[in-house]
Amino acid sequence: MRIRLASTLTLCLLAGLAIPLAAQEKSDVAASIRSLELKWTESYKQRQVEILSTLLAEDFVITVEDGSTYSKTGYISHSAEPSVHVEVAELSDLKVRMHGNTAVVTGAYHERGKSDGKPYEYHDRLTDVWMKTGGRWQVIASHYSVPVK
Repeated sequence: MRIRLASTLTLCLLAGLAIPLAAQEKSDVAASIRSLELKWTESYKQRQVEILSTLLAEDFVITVEDGSTYSKTGYISHSAEPSVHVEVAELSDLKVRMHGNTAVVTGAYHERGKSDGKPYEYHDRLTDVWMKTGGRWQVIASHYSVPVK
């Protein structure tokens, strides 16, 4: 009887320790995803195509404000467009939800710059989906939309 009680207490103690460790691990991964979002935004702003290429999965797809969709190649080509000069690219209100090897990020995005010499500015909401494959996180899908005022 004492052995069974001691075993049960030990099991409960170990379970009690494992739950906070799992929560901490989830929190660490969420922080990594936030950092990757910031890296993506800065790489886009600076036209760092080689970094963008490592962050985007081969089958990446993005849906932008007007409903157009672009593949990885199309997005990178757009990002490298010399007629577009991004002056401000910033994220806010980021929330990361973890689901195993998948992370769903929601938030707000603000971009301001010039395209063909004409000023533009966007205030969007975003949803990005990251997946861990081959030991690294890559974004597989992204959706930007203009909030209704």
